[in-house]
Amino acid sequence: MEQKSKAKKAVKLMQRIDSDMIEWIQERMKDFDLLMSYYRCAMMEIETKFKVLNEEFSLEHDRNPISSIKTRIKSFDSITEKLERKGLPFEVDSVEKYINDVAGIRVICTFPEDVYLLADALLKQDDIMLIRKKDYIAEPKENGYRSLHLIVAVPIYLAHEKRLMKVEIQLRTLAMDFWASLEHQLRYKKDFEFTQEMADELKLCAEQSAALDLRMEALRKQVNSQ
Repeated sequence: MEQKSKAKKAVKLMQRIDSDMIEWIQERMKDFDLLMSYYRCAMMEIETKFKVLNEEFSLEHDRNPISSIKTRIKSFDSITEKLERKGLPFEVDSVEKYINDVAGIRVICTFPEDVYLLADALLKQDDIMLIRKKDYIAEPKENGYRSLHLIVAVPIYLAHEKRLMKVEIQLRTLAMDFWASLEHQLRYKKDFEFTQEMADELKLCAEQSAALDLRMEALRKQVNSQ
């Protein structure tokens, strides 16, 4: 009888623990979903700023410096994996404080000059705060990757508060984006051995793409000078 009583108490305790755990997870997910909505708002703010700049430059220079804009929010799985790699608990504060690329925008430009033109114009705006800048165009990665990366903070205005949210921005040319997309597909293809010879060939392709960018930009300047 005593053992049955202990067993019943243990079952009730486990049920209560499970209930508490479920409630804890649900509360965390509500907070997480709310935070993701803030990141989406920040992403829209930055996207709008680039669209406004594109419109202005199209009138001023009679051409559009932006070919396309892509946006994305980091998935729940990617966020939890990154927190785990950093040895951080799954808390909303950890996400907001330590992960800079939850919200991401990729701006595809026509020419290399446009990358810096747009980046400088954005960073001059008084509500944009630069957190980090990495110029992989001036100093490409070892594999040949080229792009200008910015981490910025932008304010979003809610019903009762203003919040600063971080957004990762990648600015690159059409040629840089074409190379990066294909490089990722080839390098991380499942059940396939990626050799050093292939890596060397991809790096050579990156250098040729960069040379093409410069030649096309030189042609544009010739056209404009006439």
